Amino acid sequence: MSEASQSERPAPQEFERALAVAAIVQASFEEEHLSFAKRAQRFLHSYPTTVPFVVLVLGLLLGMIVNFSHFVTASNFSTVLTQVTIIGILGIAQTLVILTAGIDLSVGVIMVISSVVMGRLAVIDGVPIVVAFPLGLLCGIIFGFLNGLLVTRLKMPPFIVTLGTLSIIGALNTFYSQSETIRSQDLEDKAPFLQLMGDPLNILGARIIFGSFLLIALALFVWYVLNRTAYGRHVYATGDDPEAARLAGIDTDRILLSVYVLAGLISAIAGWVLIGRIGAISPTAGENANLDSITAVVIGGTSLFGGRGSIIGTLVGALIVGVFRSSVSLAGLDVLWQEFAIGVLIIVAVALDQWIRRVSK
Repeated sequence: MSEASQSERPAPQEFERALAVAAIVQASFEEEHLSFAKRAQRFLHSYPTTVPFVVLVLGLLLGMIVNFSHFVTASNFSTVLTQVTIIGILGIAQTLVILTAGIDLSVGVIMVISSVVMGRLAVIDGVPIVVAFPLGLLCGIIFGFLNGLLVTRLKMPPFIVTLGTLSIIGALNTFYSQSETIRSQDLEDKAPFLQLMGDPLNILGARIIFGSFLLIALALFVWYVLNRTAYGRHVYATGDDPEAARLAGIDTDRILLSVYVLAGLISAIAGWVLIGRIGAISPTAGENANLDSITAVVIGGTSLFGGRGSIIGTLVGALIVGVFRSSVSLAGLDVLWQEFAIGVLIIVAVALDQWIRRVSK
């Protein structure tokens, strides 16, 4: 071949650059011809917390419309924030599990039995609070470890595992507590530390309990772990595609086990906040905690199929639950319509998640 013909042939670098430019042009051409629905679908896929924020704003507008004078008050804000504190903390625990494409139906009973262990050891058995409190947290860790062990070692579906431990822990709670409530006065006398999270601070007329500040601190910590550490990236990878994560060198079983242990610990912390929230220790408290935590996570934009979601979305989801319940209550409607509204929100959130997940198809 002559030197002239060789000089006319484009260099490999120039050829690759031309292909890249062509691909960009084609992509921009396709983008220009996308329908509004497709554009919205891609946007929501990239920014999944947008929807929860929009729903929260709609909930706030609904509350202001139905009863502005009572809704826009510091006392109502305090009530909503207090109500969602427990939901938010359990929602953080639930988010960690759902990000791995699992679900934990036992977070509520772990919360309750942990609070019962703390209280009975400190008040009934006279164990020093510096021992009773860590043992209550250890209780949550043990049950979380049990859930994780059954999921990773026996390869059982998380739904079945936690449905079983829900009944087991519930029965143990009834047996250990003897169905007795520890009164607020007894806690004040022997273990006032356990009521600490219920103490309020007055900020601009709003009474915000310490438990709400603990919720924010936990959310910031877990957000940092999920978004700024290798462990967090491994959690997302395990939920998105466990087989690909395994081939990439991630010990998915270890990640799953640690996630359930963390969920158990956070649920035990929620038990401490629960004591402060109600001022006493009741073995029947938090009956709807499981459903509420799942609701907050799903409405907050975390995918039930794993690999996509955020702690911020969960907090917004918890606020949505509180705001909608407050709005319906101030409207003078029956309590059953609160549950109706929350049920509609759940179905819409899951349907929207399915639609957003089809963006790559």
